[in-house]
Amino acid sequence: MQSKTFTLLVLVAVLPFHASRAQPVEVKHTEGITHGFLILRSLDGRILATGDQIQTVEGNQVTTETVFHFRDGSLHDEIAIFLQDRTLRMLSYHLTQKGPMFPHPIEASLNVPKNEVTIHAGEKNREKDAVEHMDLTPDLVNGIVPTVLKNIRPDGAGTKLPMLVLSAKPRMVHLVIKSIDTNGTYAIAGSHRKALHFQVHIDLGGVAGAVAPLVGKKPPDIHIWLSAGHAPTFLRSQGPLFEGGPIWRIDLAAPQMPETPMK
Repeated sequence: MQSKTFTLLVLVAVLPFHASRAQPVEVKHTEGITHGFLILRSLDGRILATGDQIQTVEGNQVTTETVFHFRDGSLHDEIAIFLQDRTLRMLSYHLTQKGPMFPHPIEASLNVPKNEVTIHAGEKNREKDAVEHMDLTPDLVNGIVPTVLKNIRPDGAGTKLPMLVLSAKPRMVHLVIKSIDTNGTYAIAGSHRKALHFQVHIDLGGVAGAVAPLVGKKPPDIHIWLSAGHAPTFLRSQGPLFEGGPIWRIDLAAPQMPETPMK
């Protein structure tokens, strides 16, 4: 055990740390009022939750809420408020996760202009209530990753953006986003159309980033698909919904209307 610990420390010591400054995302597609219907499934196809993504706009301020109601009563609800003018700029974010699906329930929010993070979290049979001050930047992408993907070039060299992981001990990570397939397809009633496939890698950075793969705690990549064309839109995502959680799949859902004959 001592040998393994010593090896880890040596590796951390010699691995270089490169601080990188994320670039704000320029707005190419302005957001409007939308209401999308979502289904969350396990990888074996079981429906775990139904959800909604509701977005409203007032001037250049956008409020987007993504909520999932699980069949076992669990709840995931996240609300992001951001500005869209020349670039995307985060103002605030609120996350609620509770119920049997979430081993570490949390209600947390961040206020970017105030550099303030408020946390109410359950951790190891204890609850934590705290207000912390952190260096928050307006290019945070909490709750708006699909929006970000609409506005980056799929044929670009890649994009690196900050995200605050909200837990009992919040920490800043970077999402390294790259396009891995610009020739994918999806189908509507047998008609095939072009899709874009993005890979989102979570870069822990520093000591945590160096040690995590060696101790089996490297976060899995997230995969997101958008429709291609002049009006890109979300199609599917695949990845964990919380730190250390299982990989789940989120798809758009079509409302099913009753077959009522017209009179």
